[in-house]
Amino acid sequence: MKAVAYRQSLPLSADESLLDLDLPEPTLKPHDLLVEVKAVSVNPVDTKVRKNVAPPAGEAKVLGWDAAGIVRAVGPAVTRFRVGDRVWYAGAIDRPGSNSELHAVDERIAGPMPATLGFAEAAALPLTSITAWELLFDRLGVPRDGGEGQALLVIGGAGGVGSILVQIARQLTKLTVIATASRTETVAWAERMGAHHVIDHRKPLTEELRRIGHPQVPLVASLTATEQHFAAIVEALAPQGRLALIDDPATPIDVTALKRKSLSLHWELMFTRSLFQTPDMDAQHTLLGEVARLVDAGVLRSTVTERFGTISAANLKRAHAWVESGRAIGKGVLEGF
Repeated sequence: MKAVAYRQSLPLSADESLLDLDLPEPTLKPHDLLVEVKAVSVNPVDTKVRKNVAPPAGEAKVLGWDAAGIVRAVGPAVTRFRVGDRVWYAGAIDRPGSNSELHAVDERIAGPMPATLGFAEAAALPLTSITAWELLFDRLGVPRDGGEGQALLVIGGAGGVGSILVQIARQLTKLTVIATASRTETVAWAERMGAHHVIDHRKPLTEELRRIGHPQVPLVASLTATEQHFAAIVEALAPQGRLALIDDPATPIDVTALKRKSLSLHWELMFTRSLFQTPDMDAQHTLLGEVARLVDAGVLRSTVTERFGTISAANLKRAHAWVESGRAIGKGVLEGF
């Protein structure tokens, strides 16, 4: 089968940083679906793994987690899907990725694709939707349709996770949603996604929050540059507030700074359930089914902003460069081989 992979960690400028290869078809485990991949999207995790995780000598590593496609075969223990079903998912970080014609994924972390979306529009959403949903409802503990009188600060409101987190928080809770963005186009995008307020993260966050009448907030979702904003986040959080983050701070953050206000820190990694085969692993199947329902009802929308063409090494290099630029808005997708 056709696939895009790499044999050694290299900068994108290197010819062999990503390669078009012909690889064996995957072997299915009992709960696996064999999916004919129709579209994928690119996330920061793709670029981080490419730069930092070298495959064993003589082997090739396939990247890609977000995918949308059609079930072509099922393992003997599969009960949720049948051949021919359209599915979407974000995969597992400890298994080969989705940048391949055929991909094996556990049915417990896959969901039925929205009926109203094409494959490319669908592929933009699974990883970011799972991350945003788990961060908001599981980590920060905001009740569905709750949060009245409270504000959520989303640092990085125009990125992939920010774009869908702003939507979910605005549509499914009573929170006041404050997003950060620094360019005209990112401010406009965050507003389009549903932010009540957009503030500039290039300026002191506490000053920006005071400007809009929210000098302190009980909830912060830090999606990027946490180490840069950490001191301001601590200052901006109300006593007994909650901070959730998803990025990997470039320098250590001093968690003792949280003690005086009794602030809590929550990490969100959407791969945890599949990585540890947790008893509630199928919560992501349920979650993706609910997101699909909300998309089909017009409550949530796809966050596609860039289309990079077919799934190939050359096009994935362009997509990786876009993500690494730090100027990406929403999600970039690739469709077909």
